[in-house]
Order: sequence, then structure tokens, then C-alpha cells
Amino acid sequence: MTDPGELRASDAEREAVVEQLRVASVEGRLTLAELTDRTEAAYTATTHAELALLTQDLPSGTAAPAPAPVQPQGRKRRWFVAVMGDSKRHGTWRIDQELGAVAVMGDVVLDLREAEVRTDKVEIMAVAVMGDVKIIVPDGVSVDLDGMAIMGDKKVKVDQALSGANAPVVRVQAYAVMGDVKVVGDSQAKPLKRGFSAWREHWRQLHGEDWRELSRQVRAEGRELRRQLRNDNRHPGY
Repeated sequence: MTDPGELRASDAEREAVVEQLRVASVEGRLTLAELTDRTEAAYTATTHAELALLTQDLPSGTAAPAPAPVQPQGRKRRWFVAVMGDSKRHGTWRIDQELGAVAVMGDVVLDLREAEVRTDKVEIMAVAVMGDVKIIVPDGVSVDLDGMAIMGDKKVKVDQALSGANAPVVRVQAYAVMGDVKVVGDSQAKPLKRGFSAWREHWRQLHGEDWRELSRQVRAEGRELRRQLRNDNRHPGY
């Protein structure tokens, strides 16, 4: 008898998991990095067991549509400004509105990897005047960079999501005047102290010996649990 976890996953089942992950992110259960890595993993999953690993620490059941985020009254954009100095935001923080970054003869660094993103997409206006704005994102997101550069530069160095994937979106409107606006992926930045990238590395090994051993363990534990349940049903008085 085929183990249920070994059944092949369908496109619809992958998309359902991706939607569950998106809702979990908006609810504050996943960081942007975790959402990105698990979304990428969902699209490359081939079995039910692989999909189950991605949501095992999330609430079960059919994902309900997440409520639209409420914009703070009178404050539609959160600004990070550096004038002849530095402004940096990294670590755990919450994004529930549009962001703005202004660097005038200074540097602004926004690290989104460990942020809790409560919106469908991250919208950033970046202005660099003889300064630099650097935005760090997880590899695997979809980056939309628009705007203009005059005697400056705007560029993306990110391993982006596959075409057609419902991956997290980071949209940047850039204006660079003798300055730079850069969007870089995790592979181009200083590694985080916490290893969220373990998800990505783990998934690359899914069809190797490590994954097969893990699958065997999961199946064995499932069989043991089912055996115990059958015994309990046969001997309810014990």
C-alpha cells in the first residue's frame, strides 16, 4: 500500500500551500525570508510529504483570506533618512505600510530578510542624492525596480523567483542623482547570524540521502502512531 505522504503533489496542491504560507506571513507567523524559502520549496515539492514539511508548524485547516492590512491614520509611509550619516534597519521588525528611504551624502540600509511583512507586497520609494540606498532581500523574491538614475546607478543583484511563481514581491521606485540604489539578495550580503538559509540548503538536498532518511523516519513514526491508535481502540480500558 502506498504511503499517503509519497503521493505525488498536484499544481493545485502546491498553490494551496503557497497561499497558506502567504496568509501565515500576513498574520505575522513567518518572516520574509521564511516565506520566500518555503514558497520556493513548495513549487519544487513533488510529494505530499514534502508539502507537509512546509506547513507543519503552522495552523492546520484551509487557509482563510487574510484581512487587508490597516494603514495607520495620517502616516502612509515609514521613512528612513540619512543626511551625511547612516540609517540602518535590520533584524526583526514589522512592515505594515509603504517604506521610504532617503540618502543625502549618506547611506541607508534596509534589511528585509527577518522582517514580518503584513502586506501583500513591500513597496519602497528610494532616493539617493550623492549617497547610497541598499535594500537586502532574500533570494527568491520577485523584485520590480523602476525609476531613474542621473549620474548614478540603480541595479538588482538578486536570484529572483521563477516566472509565474506566486513569490513575495518587493517593488522599488528609485531616484538616484550621483548616488546608487541597490537591491541585493542574501547571497550578495553578509550572512545572518540565524540560519534561515538552512531551509534553502535543506531543500536542495531533498532528493539526496538526507531527505530519503528523513522520509523513512517520518513514515516509520506515522506507522507506529497508527499502530498505537489501533491498539487503543481494541483495548479502550487500558
